[in-house]
Amino acid sequence: MLADATTDSGGTRSGGTATATPQATAQITATELAAVVTVPTATSVVAVAPLLPVAPTGFTARCTRALLSPWSRLSLLLVLLAGAGATVLLFHPQRLLSDGWPPQLGGVAAALVFAAAYGLCSVAFVPRPLLNLAAGALFGSQLGTGSALAGTVLGAGISFGLGRVLGQDALRPLLRGRWLKAADGQLSKHGFRSMMTARLFPGLPFWGVNYCAAVSRMRWMPFLLATALGSIPNTAAYVVAGARASSPTSPAFLIAMACIALPALGGAVVAWRKRHHLRGN
Repeated sequence: MLADATTDSGGTRSGGTATATPQATAQITATELAAVVTVPTATSVVAVAPLLPVAPTGFTARCTRALLSPWSRLSLLLVLLAGAGATVLLFHPQRLLSDGWPPQLGGVAAALVFAAAYGLCSVAFVPRPLLNLAAGALFGSQLGTGSALAGTVLGAGISFGLGRVLGQDALRPLLRGRWLKAADGQLSKHGFRSMMTARLFPGLPFWGVNYCAAVSRMRWMPFLLATALGSIPNTAAYVVAGARASSPTSPAFLIAMACIALPALGGAVVAWRKRHHLRGN
């Protein structure tokens, strides 16, 4: 009796023994390899390109670059300073301070408002001696000195910030002269010591020192700290003189006037002796 032979798609079974054909073995091997090895396709690979900022173009972008350029910012600074100076000449805000403004406040609150007005007026080129005398006449020696010093630091900080933001980028490339480079190097490397000397020396204008320091690479903290400490003698002398102006023969008034006159005389003598050296350079 012959054994039944049953033919399958995967192989031939004969007498209970299954044997795989070479074609079926190749199919199984290919299937197993396909299950193990996954070939990435074009859809499975996503290339992520870095996002680079695109520079704006067009008329608006050109106008923006022109407005933010160093020379545009310097022009804005000059316009602001000219407007502040014109305001002082037209409205004389220093008279409001000397006449007792603000009249609604008193004590510490009035001194704080005076300090804020002092800072703004010093930025607008109002002479600091007048403001210091007004502080002494309004608030006395102690409170007037504190208010005047606070206004001095505030005004110096405002001027330094305006010069640093609006004028430094345009003016630094112009520092080519010998004296300009020397001053810039001194303020940049020895900021605190240089600013202390400038504040103690009575012949240097307050606003000029502020903007020179702003153009240099001097840092904020040494500038403000040296301004506060170096301005104490001169400011206190003027405030005491203003507070004692009603009694010009009092010892306090005479001492204050001596503290004002002696540094000014010493500065004039030093400038006179150094005049030939300055001309030679």
